[in-house]
Amino acid sequence: MRLKISKSKNSTSLYVIKTIYVDGKEYTKTVEKLGTVADLEKKLKGQDPIEWAKQYVAELNEKEKEATLDVVVKYSPIKKINKDEQNSYNAGYLFLQQIYHDLKLRKICNEISRNYKFGFYLNSILSRLIYGRIIYPSSKLATYQLSKNFIEQPNFDLHQIYRALEIIAKETDYIQSSLYNNSLKISKRNTGILYYDCTNYFFEIEQEDGLKKYGVSKEHRPNPIVQMGLFMDGDGIPLAFSINKGNTNEQVTLTPLEEQILSDFNVSKFVVCTDAGLASTDNRKFNNIGGRAFITTQSVKKLKKHLKKWALDTNDWHLSDKNKVYDISNLDEEKYKDKIFYKERWIKEDGLEQKLIVTYSIKYKNYQRLIRNNQIERAKKVINTNPTKLKKCNSNDYKRFITKTHCTSEGEIAEKELLSIDTNLIVEEEVFDGFYAVCTNLEDDASRIAEINRRRWEIEECFRIMKSEFKARPVYLSRDDRIIAHFTTCFISLIIYRLLEKRLGEKYTCHEIVKCLKNMNLYEVKGEGYVPTYTRTDLTDDLHEIFGFHTDYQITKIKDMKKILKLTKK
Repeated sequence: MRLKISKSKNSTSLYVIKTIYVDGKEYTKTVEKLGTVADLEKKLKGQDPIEWAKQYVAELNEKEKEATLDVVVKYSPIKKINKDEQNSYNAGYLFLQQIYHDLKLRKICNEISRNYKFGFYLNSILSRLIYGRIIYPSSKLATYQLSKNFIEQPNFDLHQIYRALEIIAKETDYIQSSLYNNSLKISKRNTGILYYDCTNYFFEIEQEDGLKKYGVSKEHRPNPIVQMGLFMDGDGIPLAFSINKGNTNEQVTLTPLEEQILSDFNVSKFVVCTDAGLASTDNRKFNNIGGRAFITTQSVKKLKKHLKKWALDTNDWHLSDKNKVYDISNLDEEKYKDKIFYKERWIKEDGLEQKLIVTYSIKYKNYQRLIRNNQIERAKKVINTNPTKLKKCNSNDYKRFITKTHCTSEGEIAEKELLSIDTNLIVEEEVFDGFYAVCTNLEDDASRIAEINRRRWEIEECFRIMKSEFKARPVYLSRDDRIIAHFTTCFISLIIYRLLEKRLGEKYTCHEIVKCLKNMNLYEVKGEGYVPTYTRTDLTDDLHEIFGFHTDYQITKIKDMKKILKLTKK
């Protein structure tokens, strides 16, 4: 840096400037305007402004030199490292920590702590459970041990984690509503559209107990399960959840959680979007009052006979231009392969008036046929190579295409069971290829309703993230309160991850983000600072740019790391 003296007709001004290089080109940058000589003479009370400015620039150069001074560290090839000394730390959690504190979870923990008498820091435990669930998903014991990988060391014991789980379970409703209210301050929430779905999580046990009951497992496992109901807002951010016994009918879980949202979240007008399995008449009627509405998928196969005939009729289909009608049996498939045709009508069943919207897509038809053809090939392979593998199958299993007979084509009793492909079933299923239906009480345009329903995949992705990336199952806890607390931490982790994902502009996959955070390790040079041992990528650049701090310099000095830690906990 150097001093620049700029003279004009009326005054002389002093500036601190420096030379910088951008893309190999030299530029002069103004660092600071010191003021005019006349103004400085008044402030400096007789001291020469030019001499003062030169000294000031020299001090700035000295400070800059200290900040950029190369760090030289000596290592000996014959000296062993200290036993049990930790040198490597994870810095990826710092990005999660900033969102954690943006959501004011520390304040929530402090509010909860005032109502109980315990000798541990609930915020420290909850935060480590969440960072660990995203970066090092594992058991509570392993999470406690792995939390020592973070730059900020844990200040609690293992037994205190289990005590904290009891408190978290008792306060899960308060945590959910507070999280929602706090999230409004950092991100707009699209609560006009709510998506609801259920899934279940299995345990590595055989006995039923409490919430753990035998039920229909999503993974088809013969283990006791618990069921989770989840509401997600229109932008893919989780809103509220509940944990129910594993043998609970999914349809009865929606209304209680929705009533909780109505009472605790100060949200009253919204559209609830569900799949067909959750769309009981009672649930539809519940969302047909008070400014609420519903959109739910509808199986074309399960429609009443006259409605099924109308839905599958090839005439009277529309695109965006409602005035033009199409016969979908005479379409140029190449020309219309990316188009979605629709027809709609109002129906009244069980005292409920609703609009039935049926869509038809050539692309969806081709997709369904591709899946079916692959299943048929698998069925043929099993018949030819391993018929003993055939057992009872569900409605979507490839084995459904295999039919068994005990008679020959001449009608004689066969010595062995005869296996073949059920061509009649294939013809029956092909009739429905390309068709998709929803029911709603909204009067909106069919294209908008279809667009709302199309985003329902995001709630399924939420469950996939919790099960795959966050390894929320199998569950190794046995007490009901600790099970609820476990899923509360998974729920909070999912919110924080989703907010992180959106800050990154949804440019990266969940696997890429989690892997990046896990690999963002730093090597501590004692007394000096932290050296990154991870590979700098576009993702790490985006993280640093968006969150406003850097760990990707060749070394981050200790004082600078303290500033980063303070910044992430504002």
